Amino acid sequence: MIISRSMTFGKKVIAFNKSLSKDLNVPGSVKILDPFSKPAIRSLSEQFYNKFYNDSNSRIFILGINPGRFGAGVTGIPFTDPINLEKYCGISNDLDKRHELSSVFVFDFINAFGGSTKFYNTFFITAVCPLGFTQEGRNINYYDNKKLQNSVETFIIQKMKTQLNFGACRGTAIIMGEDKNFKYFSALNKQYNFFQELIPLAHPRYILQYKRKQMKKYLNDYLSALSKSIALFNP
Repeated sequence: MIISRSMTFGKKVIAFNKSLSKDLNVPGSVKILDPFSKPAIRSLSEQFYNKFYNDSNSRIFILGINPGRFGAGVTGIPFTDPINLEKYCGISNDLDKRHELSSVFVFDFINAFGGSTKFYNTFFITAVCPLGFTQEGRNINYYDNKKLQNSVETFIIQKMKTQLNFGACRGTAIIMGEDKNFKYFSALNKQYNFFQELIPLAHPRYILQYKRKQMKKYLNDYLSALSKSIALFNP
């Protein structure tokens, strides 16, 4: 993969996604979820990144866990289902129009922040592990299986280093998943100094699945974290 300084942020993301390899050694019945192996998904993803990241500005990183089957696994864009891709990002698609829980909450805080254009001009959503996994037809997180976690750690480190060159704000990053995802990435961050400060938040799926009645509280948590990260970005 060749990423030059003259490329826009979006072109760097597109080149990175195309380069993601499935040549990982994963244990047992675990299968790799690589949405960018499908031309239709690559096309939608490219439209998105060319639209919202057509510049060389730095962004504050927001890190999820890894792609799932019904969000990035369908559209190629983290936490973005076909409905929200069309409704809030202005990118029409012929995909099955169904919501994904995490995407519902993510676009709630994106819209509360000021909308897609304003949000993506400042933030870049990616994942600790840029490829996802399934087992027996269900999503599995990289940390759900210790052997899987160990097998992908070098991949995670290498790909994070590459993504920092897109134009990352190194002062701070927001971590979606304040338990296992935060703990794992915090340990790597101490070793490799990806970011100076990490801000942990509850994962959107956890919020909508178990804490829906407290959505306003969690929405405020996210908006506060966005404001804090911007203040650290522009002291």
